[in-house]
Amino acid sequence: MLLGVFFIGIAVLLAADQITKWIVLEKLTQVETVSLIPNVFHLTYCENRGAAFGILQNQIWIFSVITVTVLLGVIYFMVRYRPKNKWLNVSLILLVGGALGNFIDRIFRGFVVDFLDFRLINFPIFNAADCFVVAGAIMLALYLIFSEYKKEKK
Repeated sequence: MLLGVFFIGIAVLLAADQITKWIVLEKLTQVETVSLIPNVFHLTYCENRGAAFGILQNQIWIFSVITVTVLLGVIYFMVRYRPKNKWLNVSLILLVGGALGNFIDRIFRGFVVDFLDFRLINFPIFNAADCFVVAGAIMLALYLIFSEYKKEKK
């Protein structure tokens, strides 16, 4: 994979995440919630000062150390090995783009802006960066599982 594509992909995801959060900060903070599908899906302004499900509240330094370590590791891997597998590359782009989106919030705002609120299943409120991280992690796990499976079959 061309490194330019890797960094452009990250930039596009980062821009999408930050633009959605900017819109939320500009429009949603005054009304707090907007029902798109009543009792199913709302846009709800939320300041998350922790991690997933609100754990580790106000521990920005922990998230910063973990995020920087992971980001440096992924960037080193991409520059050093330049993997050719598209599935692996997309998973890493999603992971890095999402991690950077929430990292920027933590550093510059002191909290992560969350706004996607699925009330039907009583799920914690989340954002686009969270979606990128989860999708990237699932893709990476599937890549690792099936690449090992292929090795075992040979």
